Amino acid sequence: MKNSLFIVILSLILSACTSTQSTLKNVKNDAEIPKVSAANTFILTAFSKDKKYGYDKDYPINVFYKNVAAAKENQERFLNALAGPKGEKISYTKTGICCPFPNTKSEMGVASLDIYSITWEGQKKPIILYLNSYEKGVLMVPMGFTAK
Repeated sequence: MKNSLFIVILSLILSACTSTQSTLKNVKNDAEIPKVSAANTFILTAFSKDKKYGYDKDYPINVFYKNVAAAKENQERFLNALAGPKGEKISYTKTGICCPFPNTKSEMGVASLDIYSITWEGQKKPIILYLNSYEKGVLMVPMGFTAK
């Protein structure tokens, strides 16, 4: 009973904060399914030329792969495929969620972006990337990063 009440209240709160239209600009439902390496990371071969890709909440990195239940694994598959600008090993921490948007893959009809802080040795300031586990898109290496 408590769980049901919590879900209803959360749904009301999220729907009150959610536009009826998504602001995401880079969703591509027919995007090629990324290949996964033996190390269980996405194989990234495309490099973004758009400064907003991953850095702007309207242009998140869409890591949907097969199903929403694998959200954390898909995010890790993506992040573990990245390296710093000179090949440095990166570290990442999920620092929050934001930006609710309508979504049919979510049980509640509302989804959010996950916010990650990325660092590497010698870096002066962490980089913030927005990841979306609910939509497909062309997976690319964001500007300022390289692929492992």
